[in-house]
Order: sequence, then structure tokens, then C-alpha cells
Amino acid sequence: MCGIVGFFSSERPISPEALERATRVLEHRGPDGQRQWVSPSGRVGLGHARLAIIDLETGQQPLSNEDESVFAVVNGELYDFERIRADLRGRGHEFRTGSDSEVLLHLYEEYGVHCVQHLRGEFAFVLWDERRQLLFAARDRFGIKPLFFAEAGGTLFLASEVKALFAAGVEARWDHESFGQVTALAGHTPERSLFDGVSQLLPGHYMIATRRGHQLFRYWDFDYPANVSAPSAGAGATREDAERLRASLDEAVRLRLRADVPVCCYLSGGLDSCSLLGLMAQQASRPVRAFNLSFAEPEYDEAAIAREMATHCNAELVTVPVSQNDLAESLPDAVWHAEQIFLNGHGAAKYRLSRAVREAGYEVVLTGEGADEVFAGYPHFRRDMLLYDRIGQDPTAVRAALSELNASNGVSRGLLLPAGEALPLGAFQRVLGFAPSWVESGATLGFKMRALLTPDFLAEQERNDPAGALLRTIDVGGQLRGRSPVHQSMYLWSKMPLPNYILSVLGDRMEMAHSVEGRVPFLDHEVVELARSLPVSAKIFGMTEKHVLREAARSVLTRTVYQRQKHPFLAPPAAAVKGGALSDLMQSTLRGRGLARVPFFERRRVIELLDALPERPPAERAALDPVLMQMLSACILAERFGLS
Repeated sequence: MCGIVGFFSSERPISPEALERATRVLEHRGPDGQRQWVSPSGRVGLGHARLAIIDLETGQQPLSNEDESVFAVVNGELYDFERIRADLRGRGHEFRTGSDSEVLLHLYEEYGVHCVQHLRGEFAFVLWDERRQLLFAARDRFGIKPLFFAEAGGTLFLASEVKALFAAGVEARWDHESFGQVTALAGHTPERSLFDGVSQLLPGHYMIATRRGHQLFRYWDFDYPANVSAPSAGAGATREDAERLRASLDEAVRLRLRADVPVCCYLSGGLDSCSLLGLMAQQASRPVRAFNLSFAEPEYDEAAIAREMATHCNAELVTVPVSQNDLAESLPDAVWHAEQIFLNGHGAAKYRLSRAVREAGYEVVLTGEGADEVFAGYPHFRRDMLLYDRIGQDPTAVRAALSELNASNGVSRGLLLPAGEALPLGAFQRVLGFAPSWVESGATLGFKMRALLTPDFLAEQERNDPAGALLRTIDVGGQLRGRSPVHQSMYLWSKMPLPNYILSVLGDRMEMAHSVEGRVPFLDHEVVELARSLPVSAKIFGMTEKHVLREAARSVLTRTVYQRQKHPFLAPPAAAVKGGALSDLMQSTLRGRGLARVPFFERRRVIELLDALPERPPAERAALDPVLMQMLSACILAERFGLS
């Protein structure tokens, strides 16, 4: 993994000094060397901060083809590259390095922009075609690797992180509409960022830029099958489904074990990471080292289950204890790296975990992110099935199952399941006929947040209609209409929280903060394409989530993990811990000058909430924690980036 930068000016030469500054600020993504290239015209520049994983000796970037008519910088891993390289050599292409990234140049020579269809992996890249005077940039199908862009002064800037755009000269300002979406729905639309004028290249899309401007094109989408007559509450996953998935996962893991440096994995007590460890252990030539987070609060700690699983797989377990003091110490840096609003302290916990991985000498870690999205693991998907996929379901059984779902997912209430009054979601009712449970959960947070916003900002956001804005970014007719409600909900989740939060706050940014490359087998696109073809009943069978994954991985799991229900990765709520260091940081920041840097909050109301907090019952304090964490992380962003 690396940090990449691209500049393209339609008229004037770019600034090599700005290119160097932008590359340098990404050193955490690539501590093994930095290089820049500027085109003969001076109008194009590429920068690369390298983390050496494949071809440690000759894989420096920017890369060029044989006649130096095509240059590129790549962030990520392109799997199965040896096979692709052999095929391209057979067609007469010559390779200068042993790097996986170099296949991109030659695939582009063969297929043009359609080369993205031949790429398998986690990637973002910027490529310059000197002959055609064309810039070509793309992002992987799920947004595992970030890529932001902005235009200023006639120059198009692209970079792995927004801070590199700021270093290049893009002005750092809040985007009011994006912030309003976060406060209303706990997340902003997928093409936006929190910063005015800064956009994201959407997952599964590529950009073409010439002197006449730039255009964006979609090259992949989920394409869930049209709804069929079989009820969602069907027979579950078949043996054939599980065997096909197991073969696909085995291949995805095998490809991601290819590295010229040691590979480890994260391990919680959940089905996803435990399945991953089990699959790795069967293919690795030596015991796998697994890293686990541990919290003092028992309802959030999974260390005992992780130990049992590690013993089962003959893995070497490293447990990383994380206290409230640790979270308070790491949160400001974690927010700076994420460039995103936090809902919980789990981002800071993941920051500590990734640091422990690097300190132990590892640069590559396999992670379980994506399984909940692909196999309907979250409790809100089960709620959607019970409420909206009604064919074949007994109403009495549904009521009992809903009651059981709420009772057994206490830590998820208010974040992954609705809790309390919600902001209106009329746009979803009009367009889809229902509001997905995860959207409703965000709207319950939005209702709590509303009382803390200034009247002017509230009026501004009512005009913007956050729910309608989200739906306007989605191909409703092509990707949602005619699909089962659960698949519609899964699709929408994979377009907003997955790339903007799960793969950022809990993925790439926390890993790359410590120069660690995260690899995500469950988001191998061939695994996903197999999973999307399966009916809802193969994913949710009764009240059992990720049914087909359980069956596919059953032989490598402990009985405890196989039978266990989804437990979300959350840090203990800071607001529920009286006198804890993270709670103290929250109180001091929101009472002090930090809040004044954020123009959206009504200071008097925030102080009233903080004053009343100690006397509220623990459950109420926990329910308010995401609201307070959003405000705290906003204050940190404003201070660290000097936002205006």
C-alpha cells in the first residue's frame, strides 16, 4: 500500500514544490521512499510514497512503460499478477520490475480504460497517457482504497488523503451540506467529503480528464438479482452454496497471502475474523500470528473467545489491551488520519491495534471487513427481513423474533438498531416504500443531534433534505427497484457506511496511520459476485445471520464461534464512564474553545447537555455517546486542519 498524488493543469505548469509537499504529507502511507515525476510539458505531476510489500528492490514508482509514453502511480495490491504478467509477456510486453503494480501499465496498453475489468484487488491509481494527453484514474469496486480530488486555479488535484490536497494548496473549509448529512443520518453521501470542494472518486468508478475537463464512469456495481417468488424466510444455504463459497474464499485468502514480507491477521471473537484465521491457518506454512483487542468492560471484550479460536488453529495470539486512557490519547491522531466524524471510540482502538501490528514487525494484515456487508451480518438487516420481506413469514413469529432481536442486541441499539424518536424519512418511503433500518438508526441519532444545532444551520439543512440527497446519488431504477428489501438495504449500506466509515475509520486509515497494509478477502469481487447471486435466505436463516458463511467455514471454527450471534466492534461508550480519560477529553473539549471552531453547534445547549450528563442513568449516557463523539471528532478535525 502507498500514498499517491496526481496534478493535472489545463494551462499553466504545475508546482513541483506543491507536488513534493503533497507527497511528503503522505509519508505514513509510504515510509520506504518518495518520488515525483513531472511531464515534459510541466502540466502533469505524479507523486508516490512507497510502502514496499511486493518486489522490495525494484518496485519504485512512478512507473512507466517501455517507451515512457504512459506513467502511473498505484496504491494497493493487484492480485494474481504473475498470471497476468505471463499473459502480457506472451503478447510482447516487456517488464522492468517485479512489482504487481506494473501490470496496470501494460493492461492499459492492451485494453485502454477497460483494463479495470481485469484488475482484482484493493487499489486506487492515477495514470497519465502522454500520447493522448489524457489522465485516467480509478478506484476499486468497494472503496477499500481512498482517492479524493479537487479543482482549484485551473488544476485538478488527486490524492489518497484530503490532507495531501490541503498541502498542495486546496483551501480547508467545512462542507455544510455534508456535515448536515452526518448530523441527520450519521453519514454523508458517497461522492462527497466533509470538506468544501473536495470529492471522492466513487467505488467502482474511473475518471478521464483532458484539457476540456473531467468525466466519471461506472465500471462495476452489485447488480443484485431481481426479486424472486421464493420467500426470504426460506430453507437457508444449500450444501452446494457453502462449498462454492468455501472454494472462492480459499482462493481469495491464498491470493492475499502473497507478499515479500510477513503476513498476520486481526482476530476478534466474531465469525468474520475467526473464519479468516481458520482459512489462513490451513494455507500458511507456519503458525499465523493474530492480533486481538481487549477492553476491561466485559460486554465489549472478546479476548476469551479469540484465545479459544487461536488455540483451535494453533495460532500465536497477541492481545492488545486498550483502556479509556489509551483511547483518549489516540483519538486526536486517529481522527486526523481518518478525516472523518467518529461515532464511537472504536476508531482509536483500531489505531492502537494497528500500531501494535507494526511494532511487532508486520506490514501486512488480513482483516474481516466486508463480511457483514456481503452476507447480511448486521442486526439491522435481520430487522429489515422481518419487517419488509413478509412473504412466507408468520406475523406472530415475526413479532417474537423482533422482540428477541432487540433484547439480544443491547450494545447495537442507537447505532445499528433504531432507538427512540427519528427524523422524518419521507424520501425513502416515497422512493422505496420503506426506510432501511440502518437509515432509521441514523435518523434517531439525527433527532438527538437536532437539539444541539444552531437555528441557522437547521434551516439550511431542511432545505437540503439529507435523505433525498442520498437517494439522488443512487441508481434506484437500475440497482434497487425490483430487488428484495434486504438486498436494497445491503446495497445502500455498501454505498455509504462501508466506504465512508467501515473501510476508513475502521480500515485503511487506521492501518496506514502506522504503515500497515490491510487486505480484505471478503471483498474480493469474485467472492462478492458469488454472494450477491444467493437469495436472502442463504444469508439470513431464521435469526441466524451470515448462514452461508457459517456453513462454508464450519470446519475451521470453534463451536462457540459457529453458534455465536453477531457482536459489533465497539469501544465502551466514553459518556457512560464517569471520570474516564476519554469522557474528560470530551467534557473539556466541548466546554472549551474547541467547540467554538465548529460553526454548527449551539454552545448553550451543548453545555446544558454536558451538565446534565452525570446524573443520567448509564443507558441514557451510552445512547448519547455517538452524539457527543460526533461533536468531539468535529472539534478535533477543525483544530487539526484549521477549518474555516
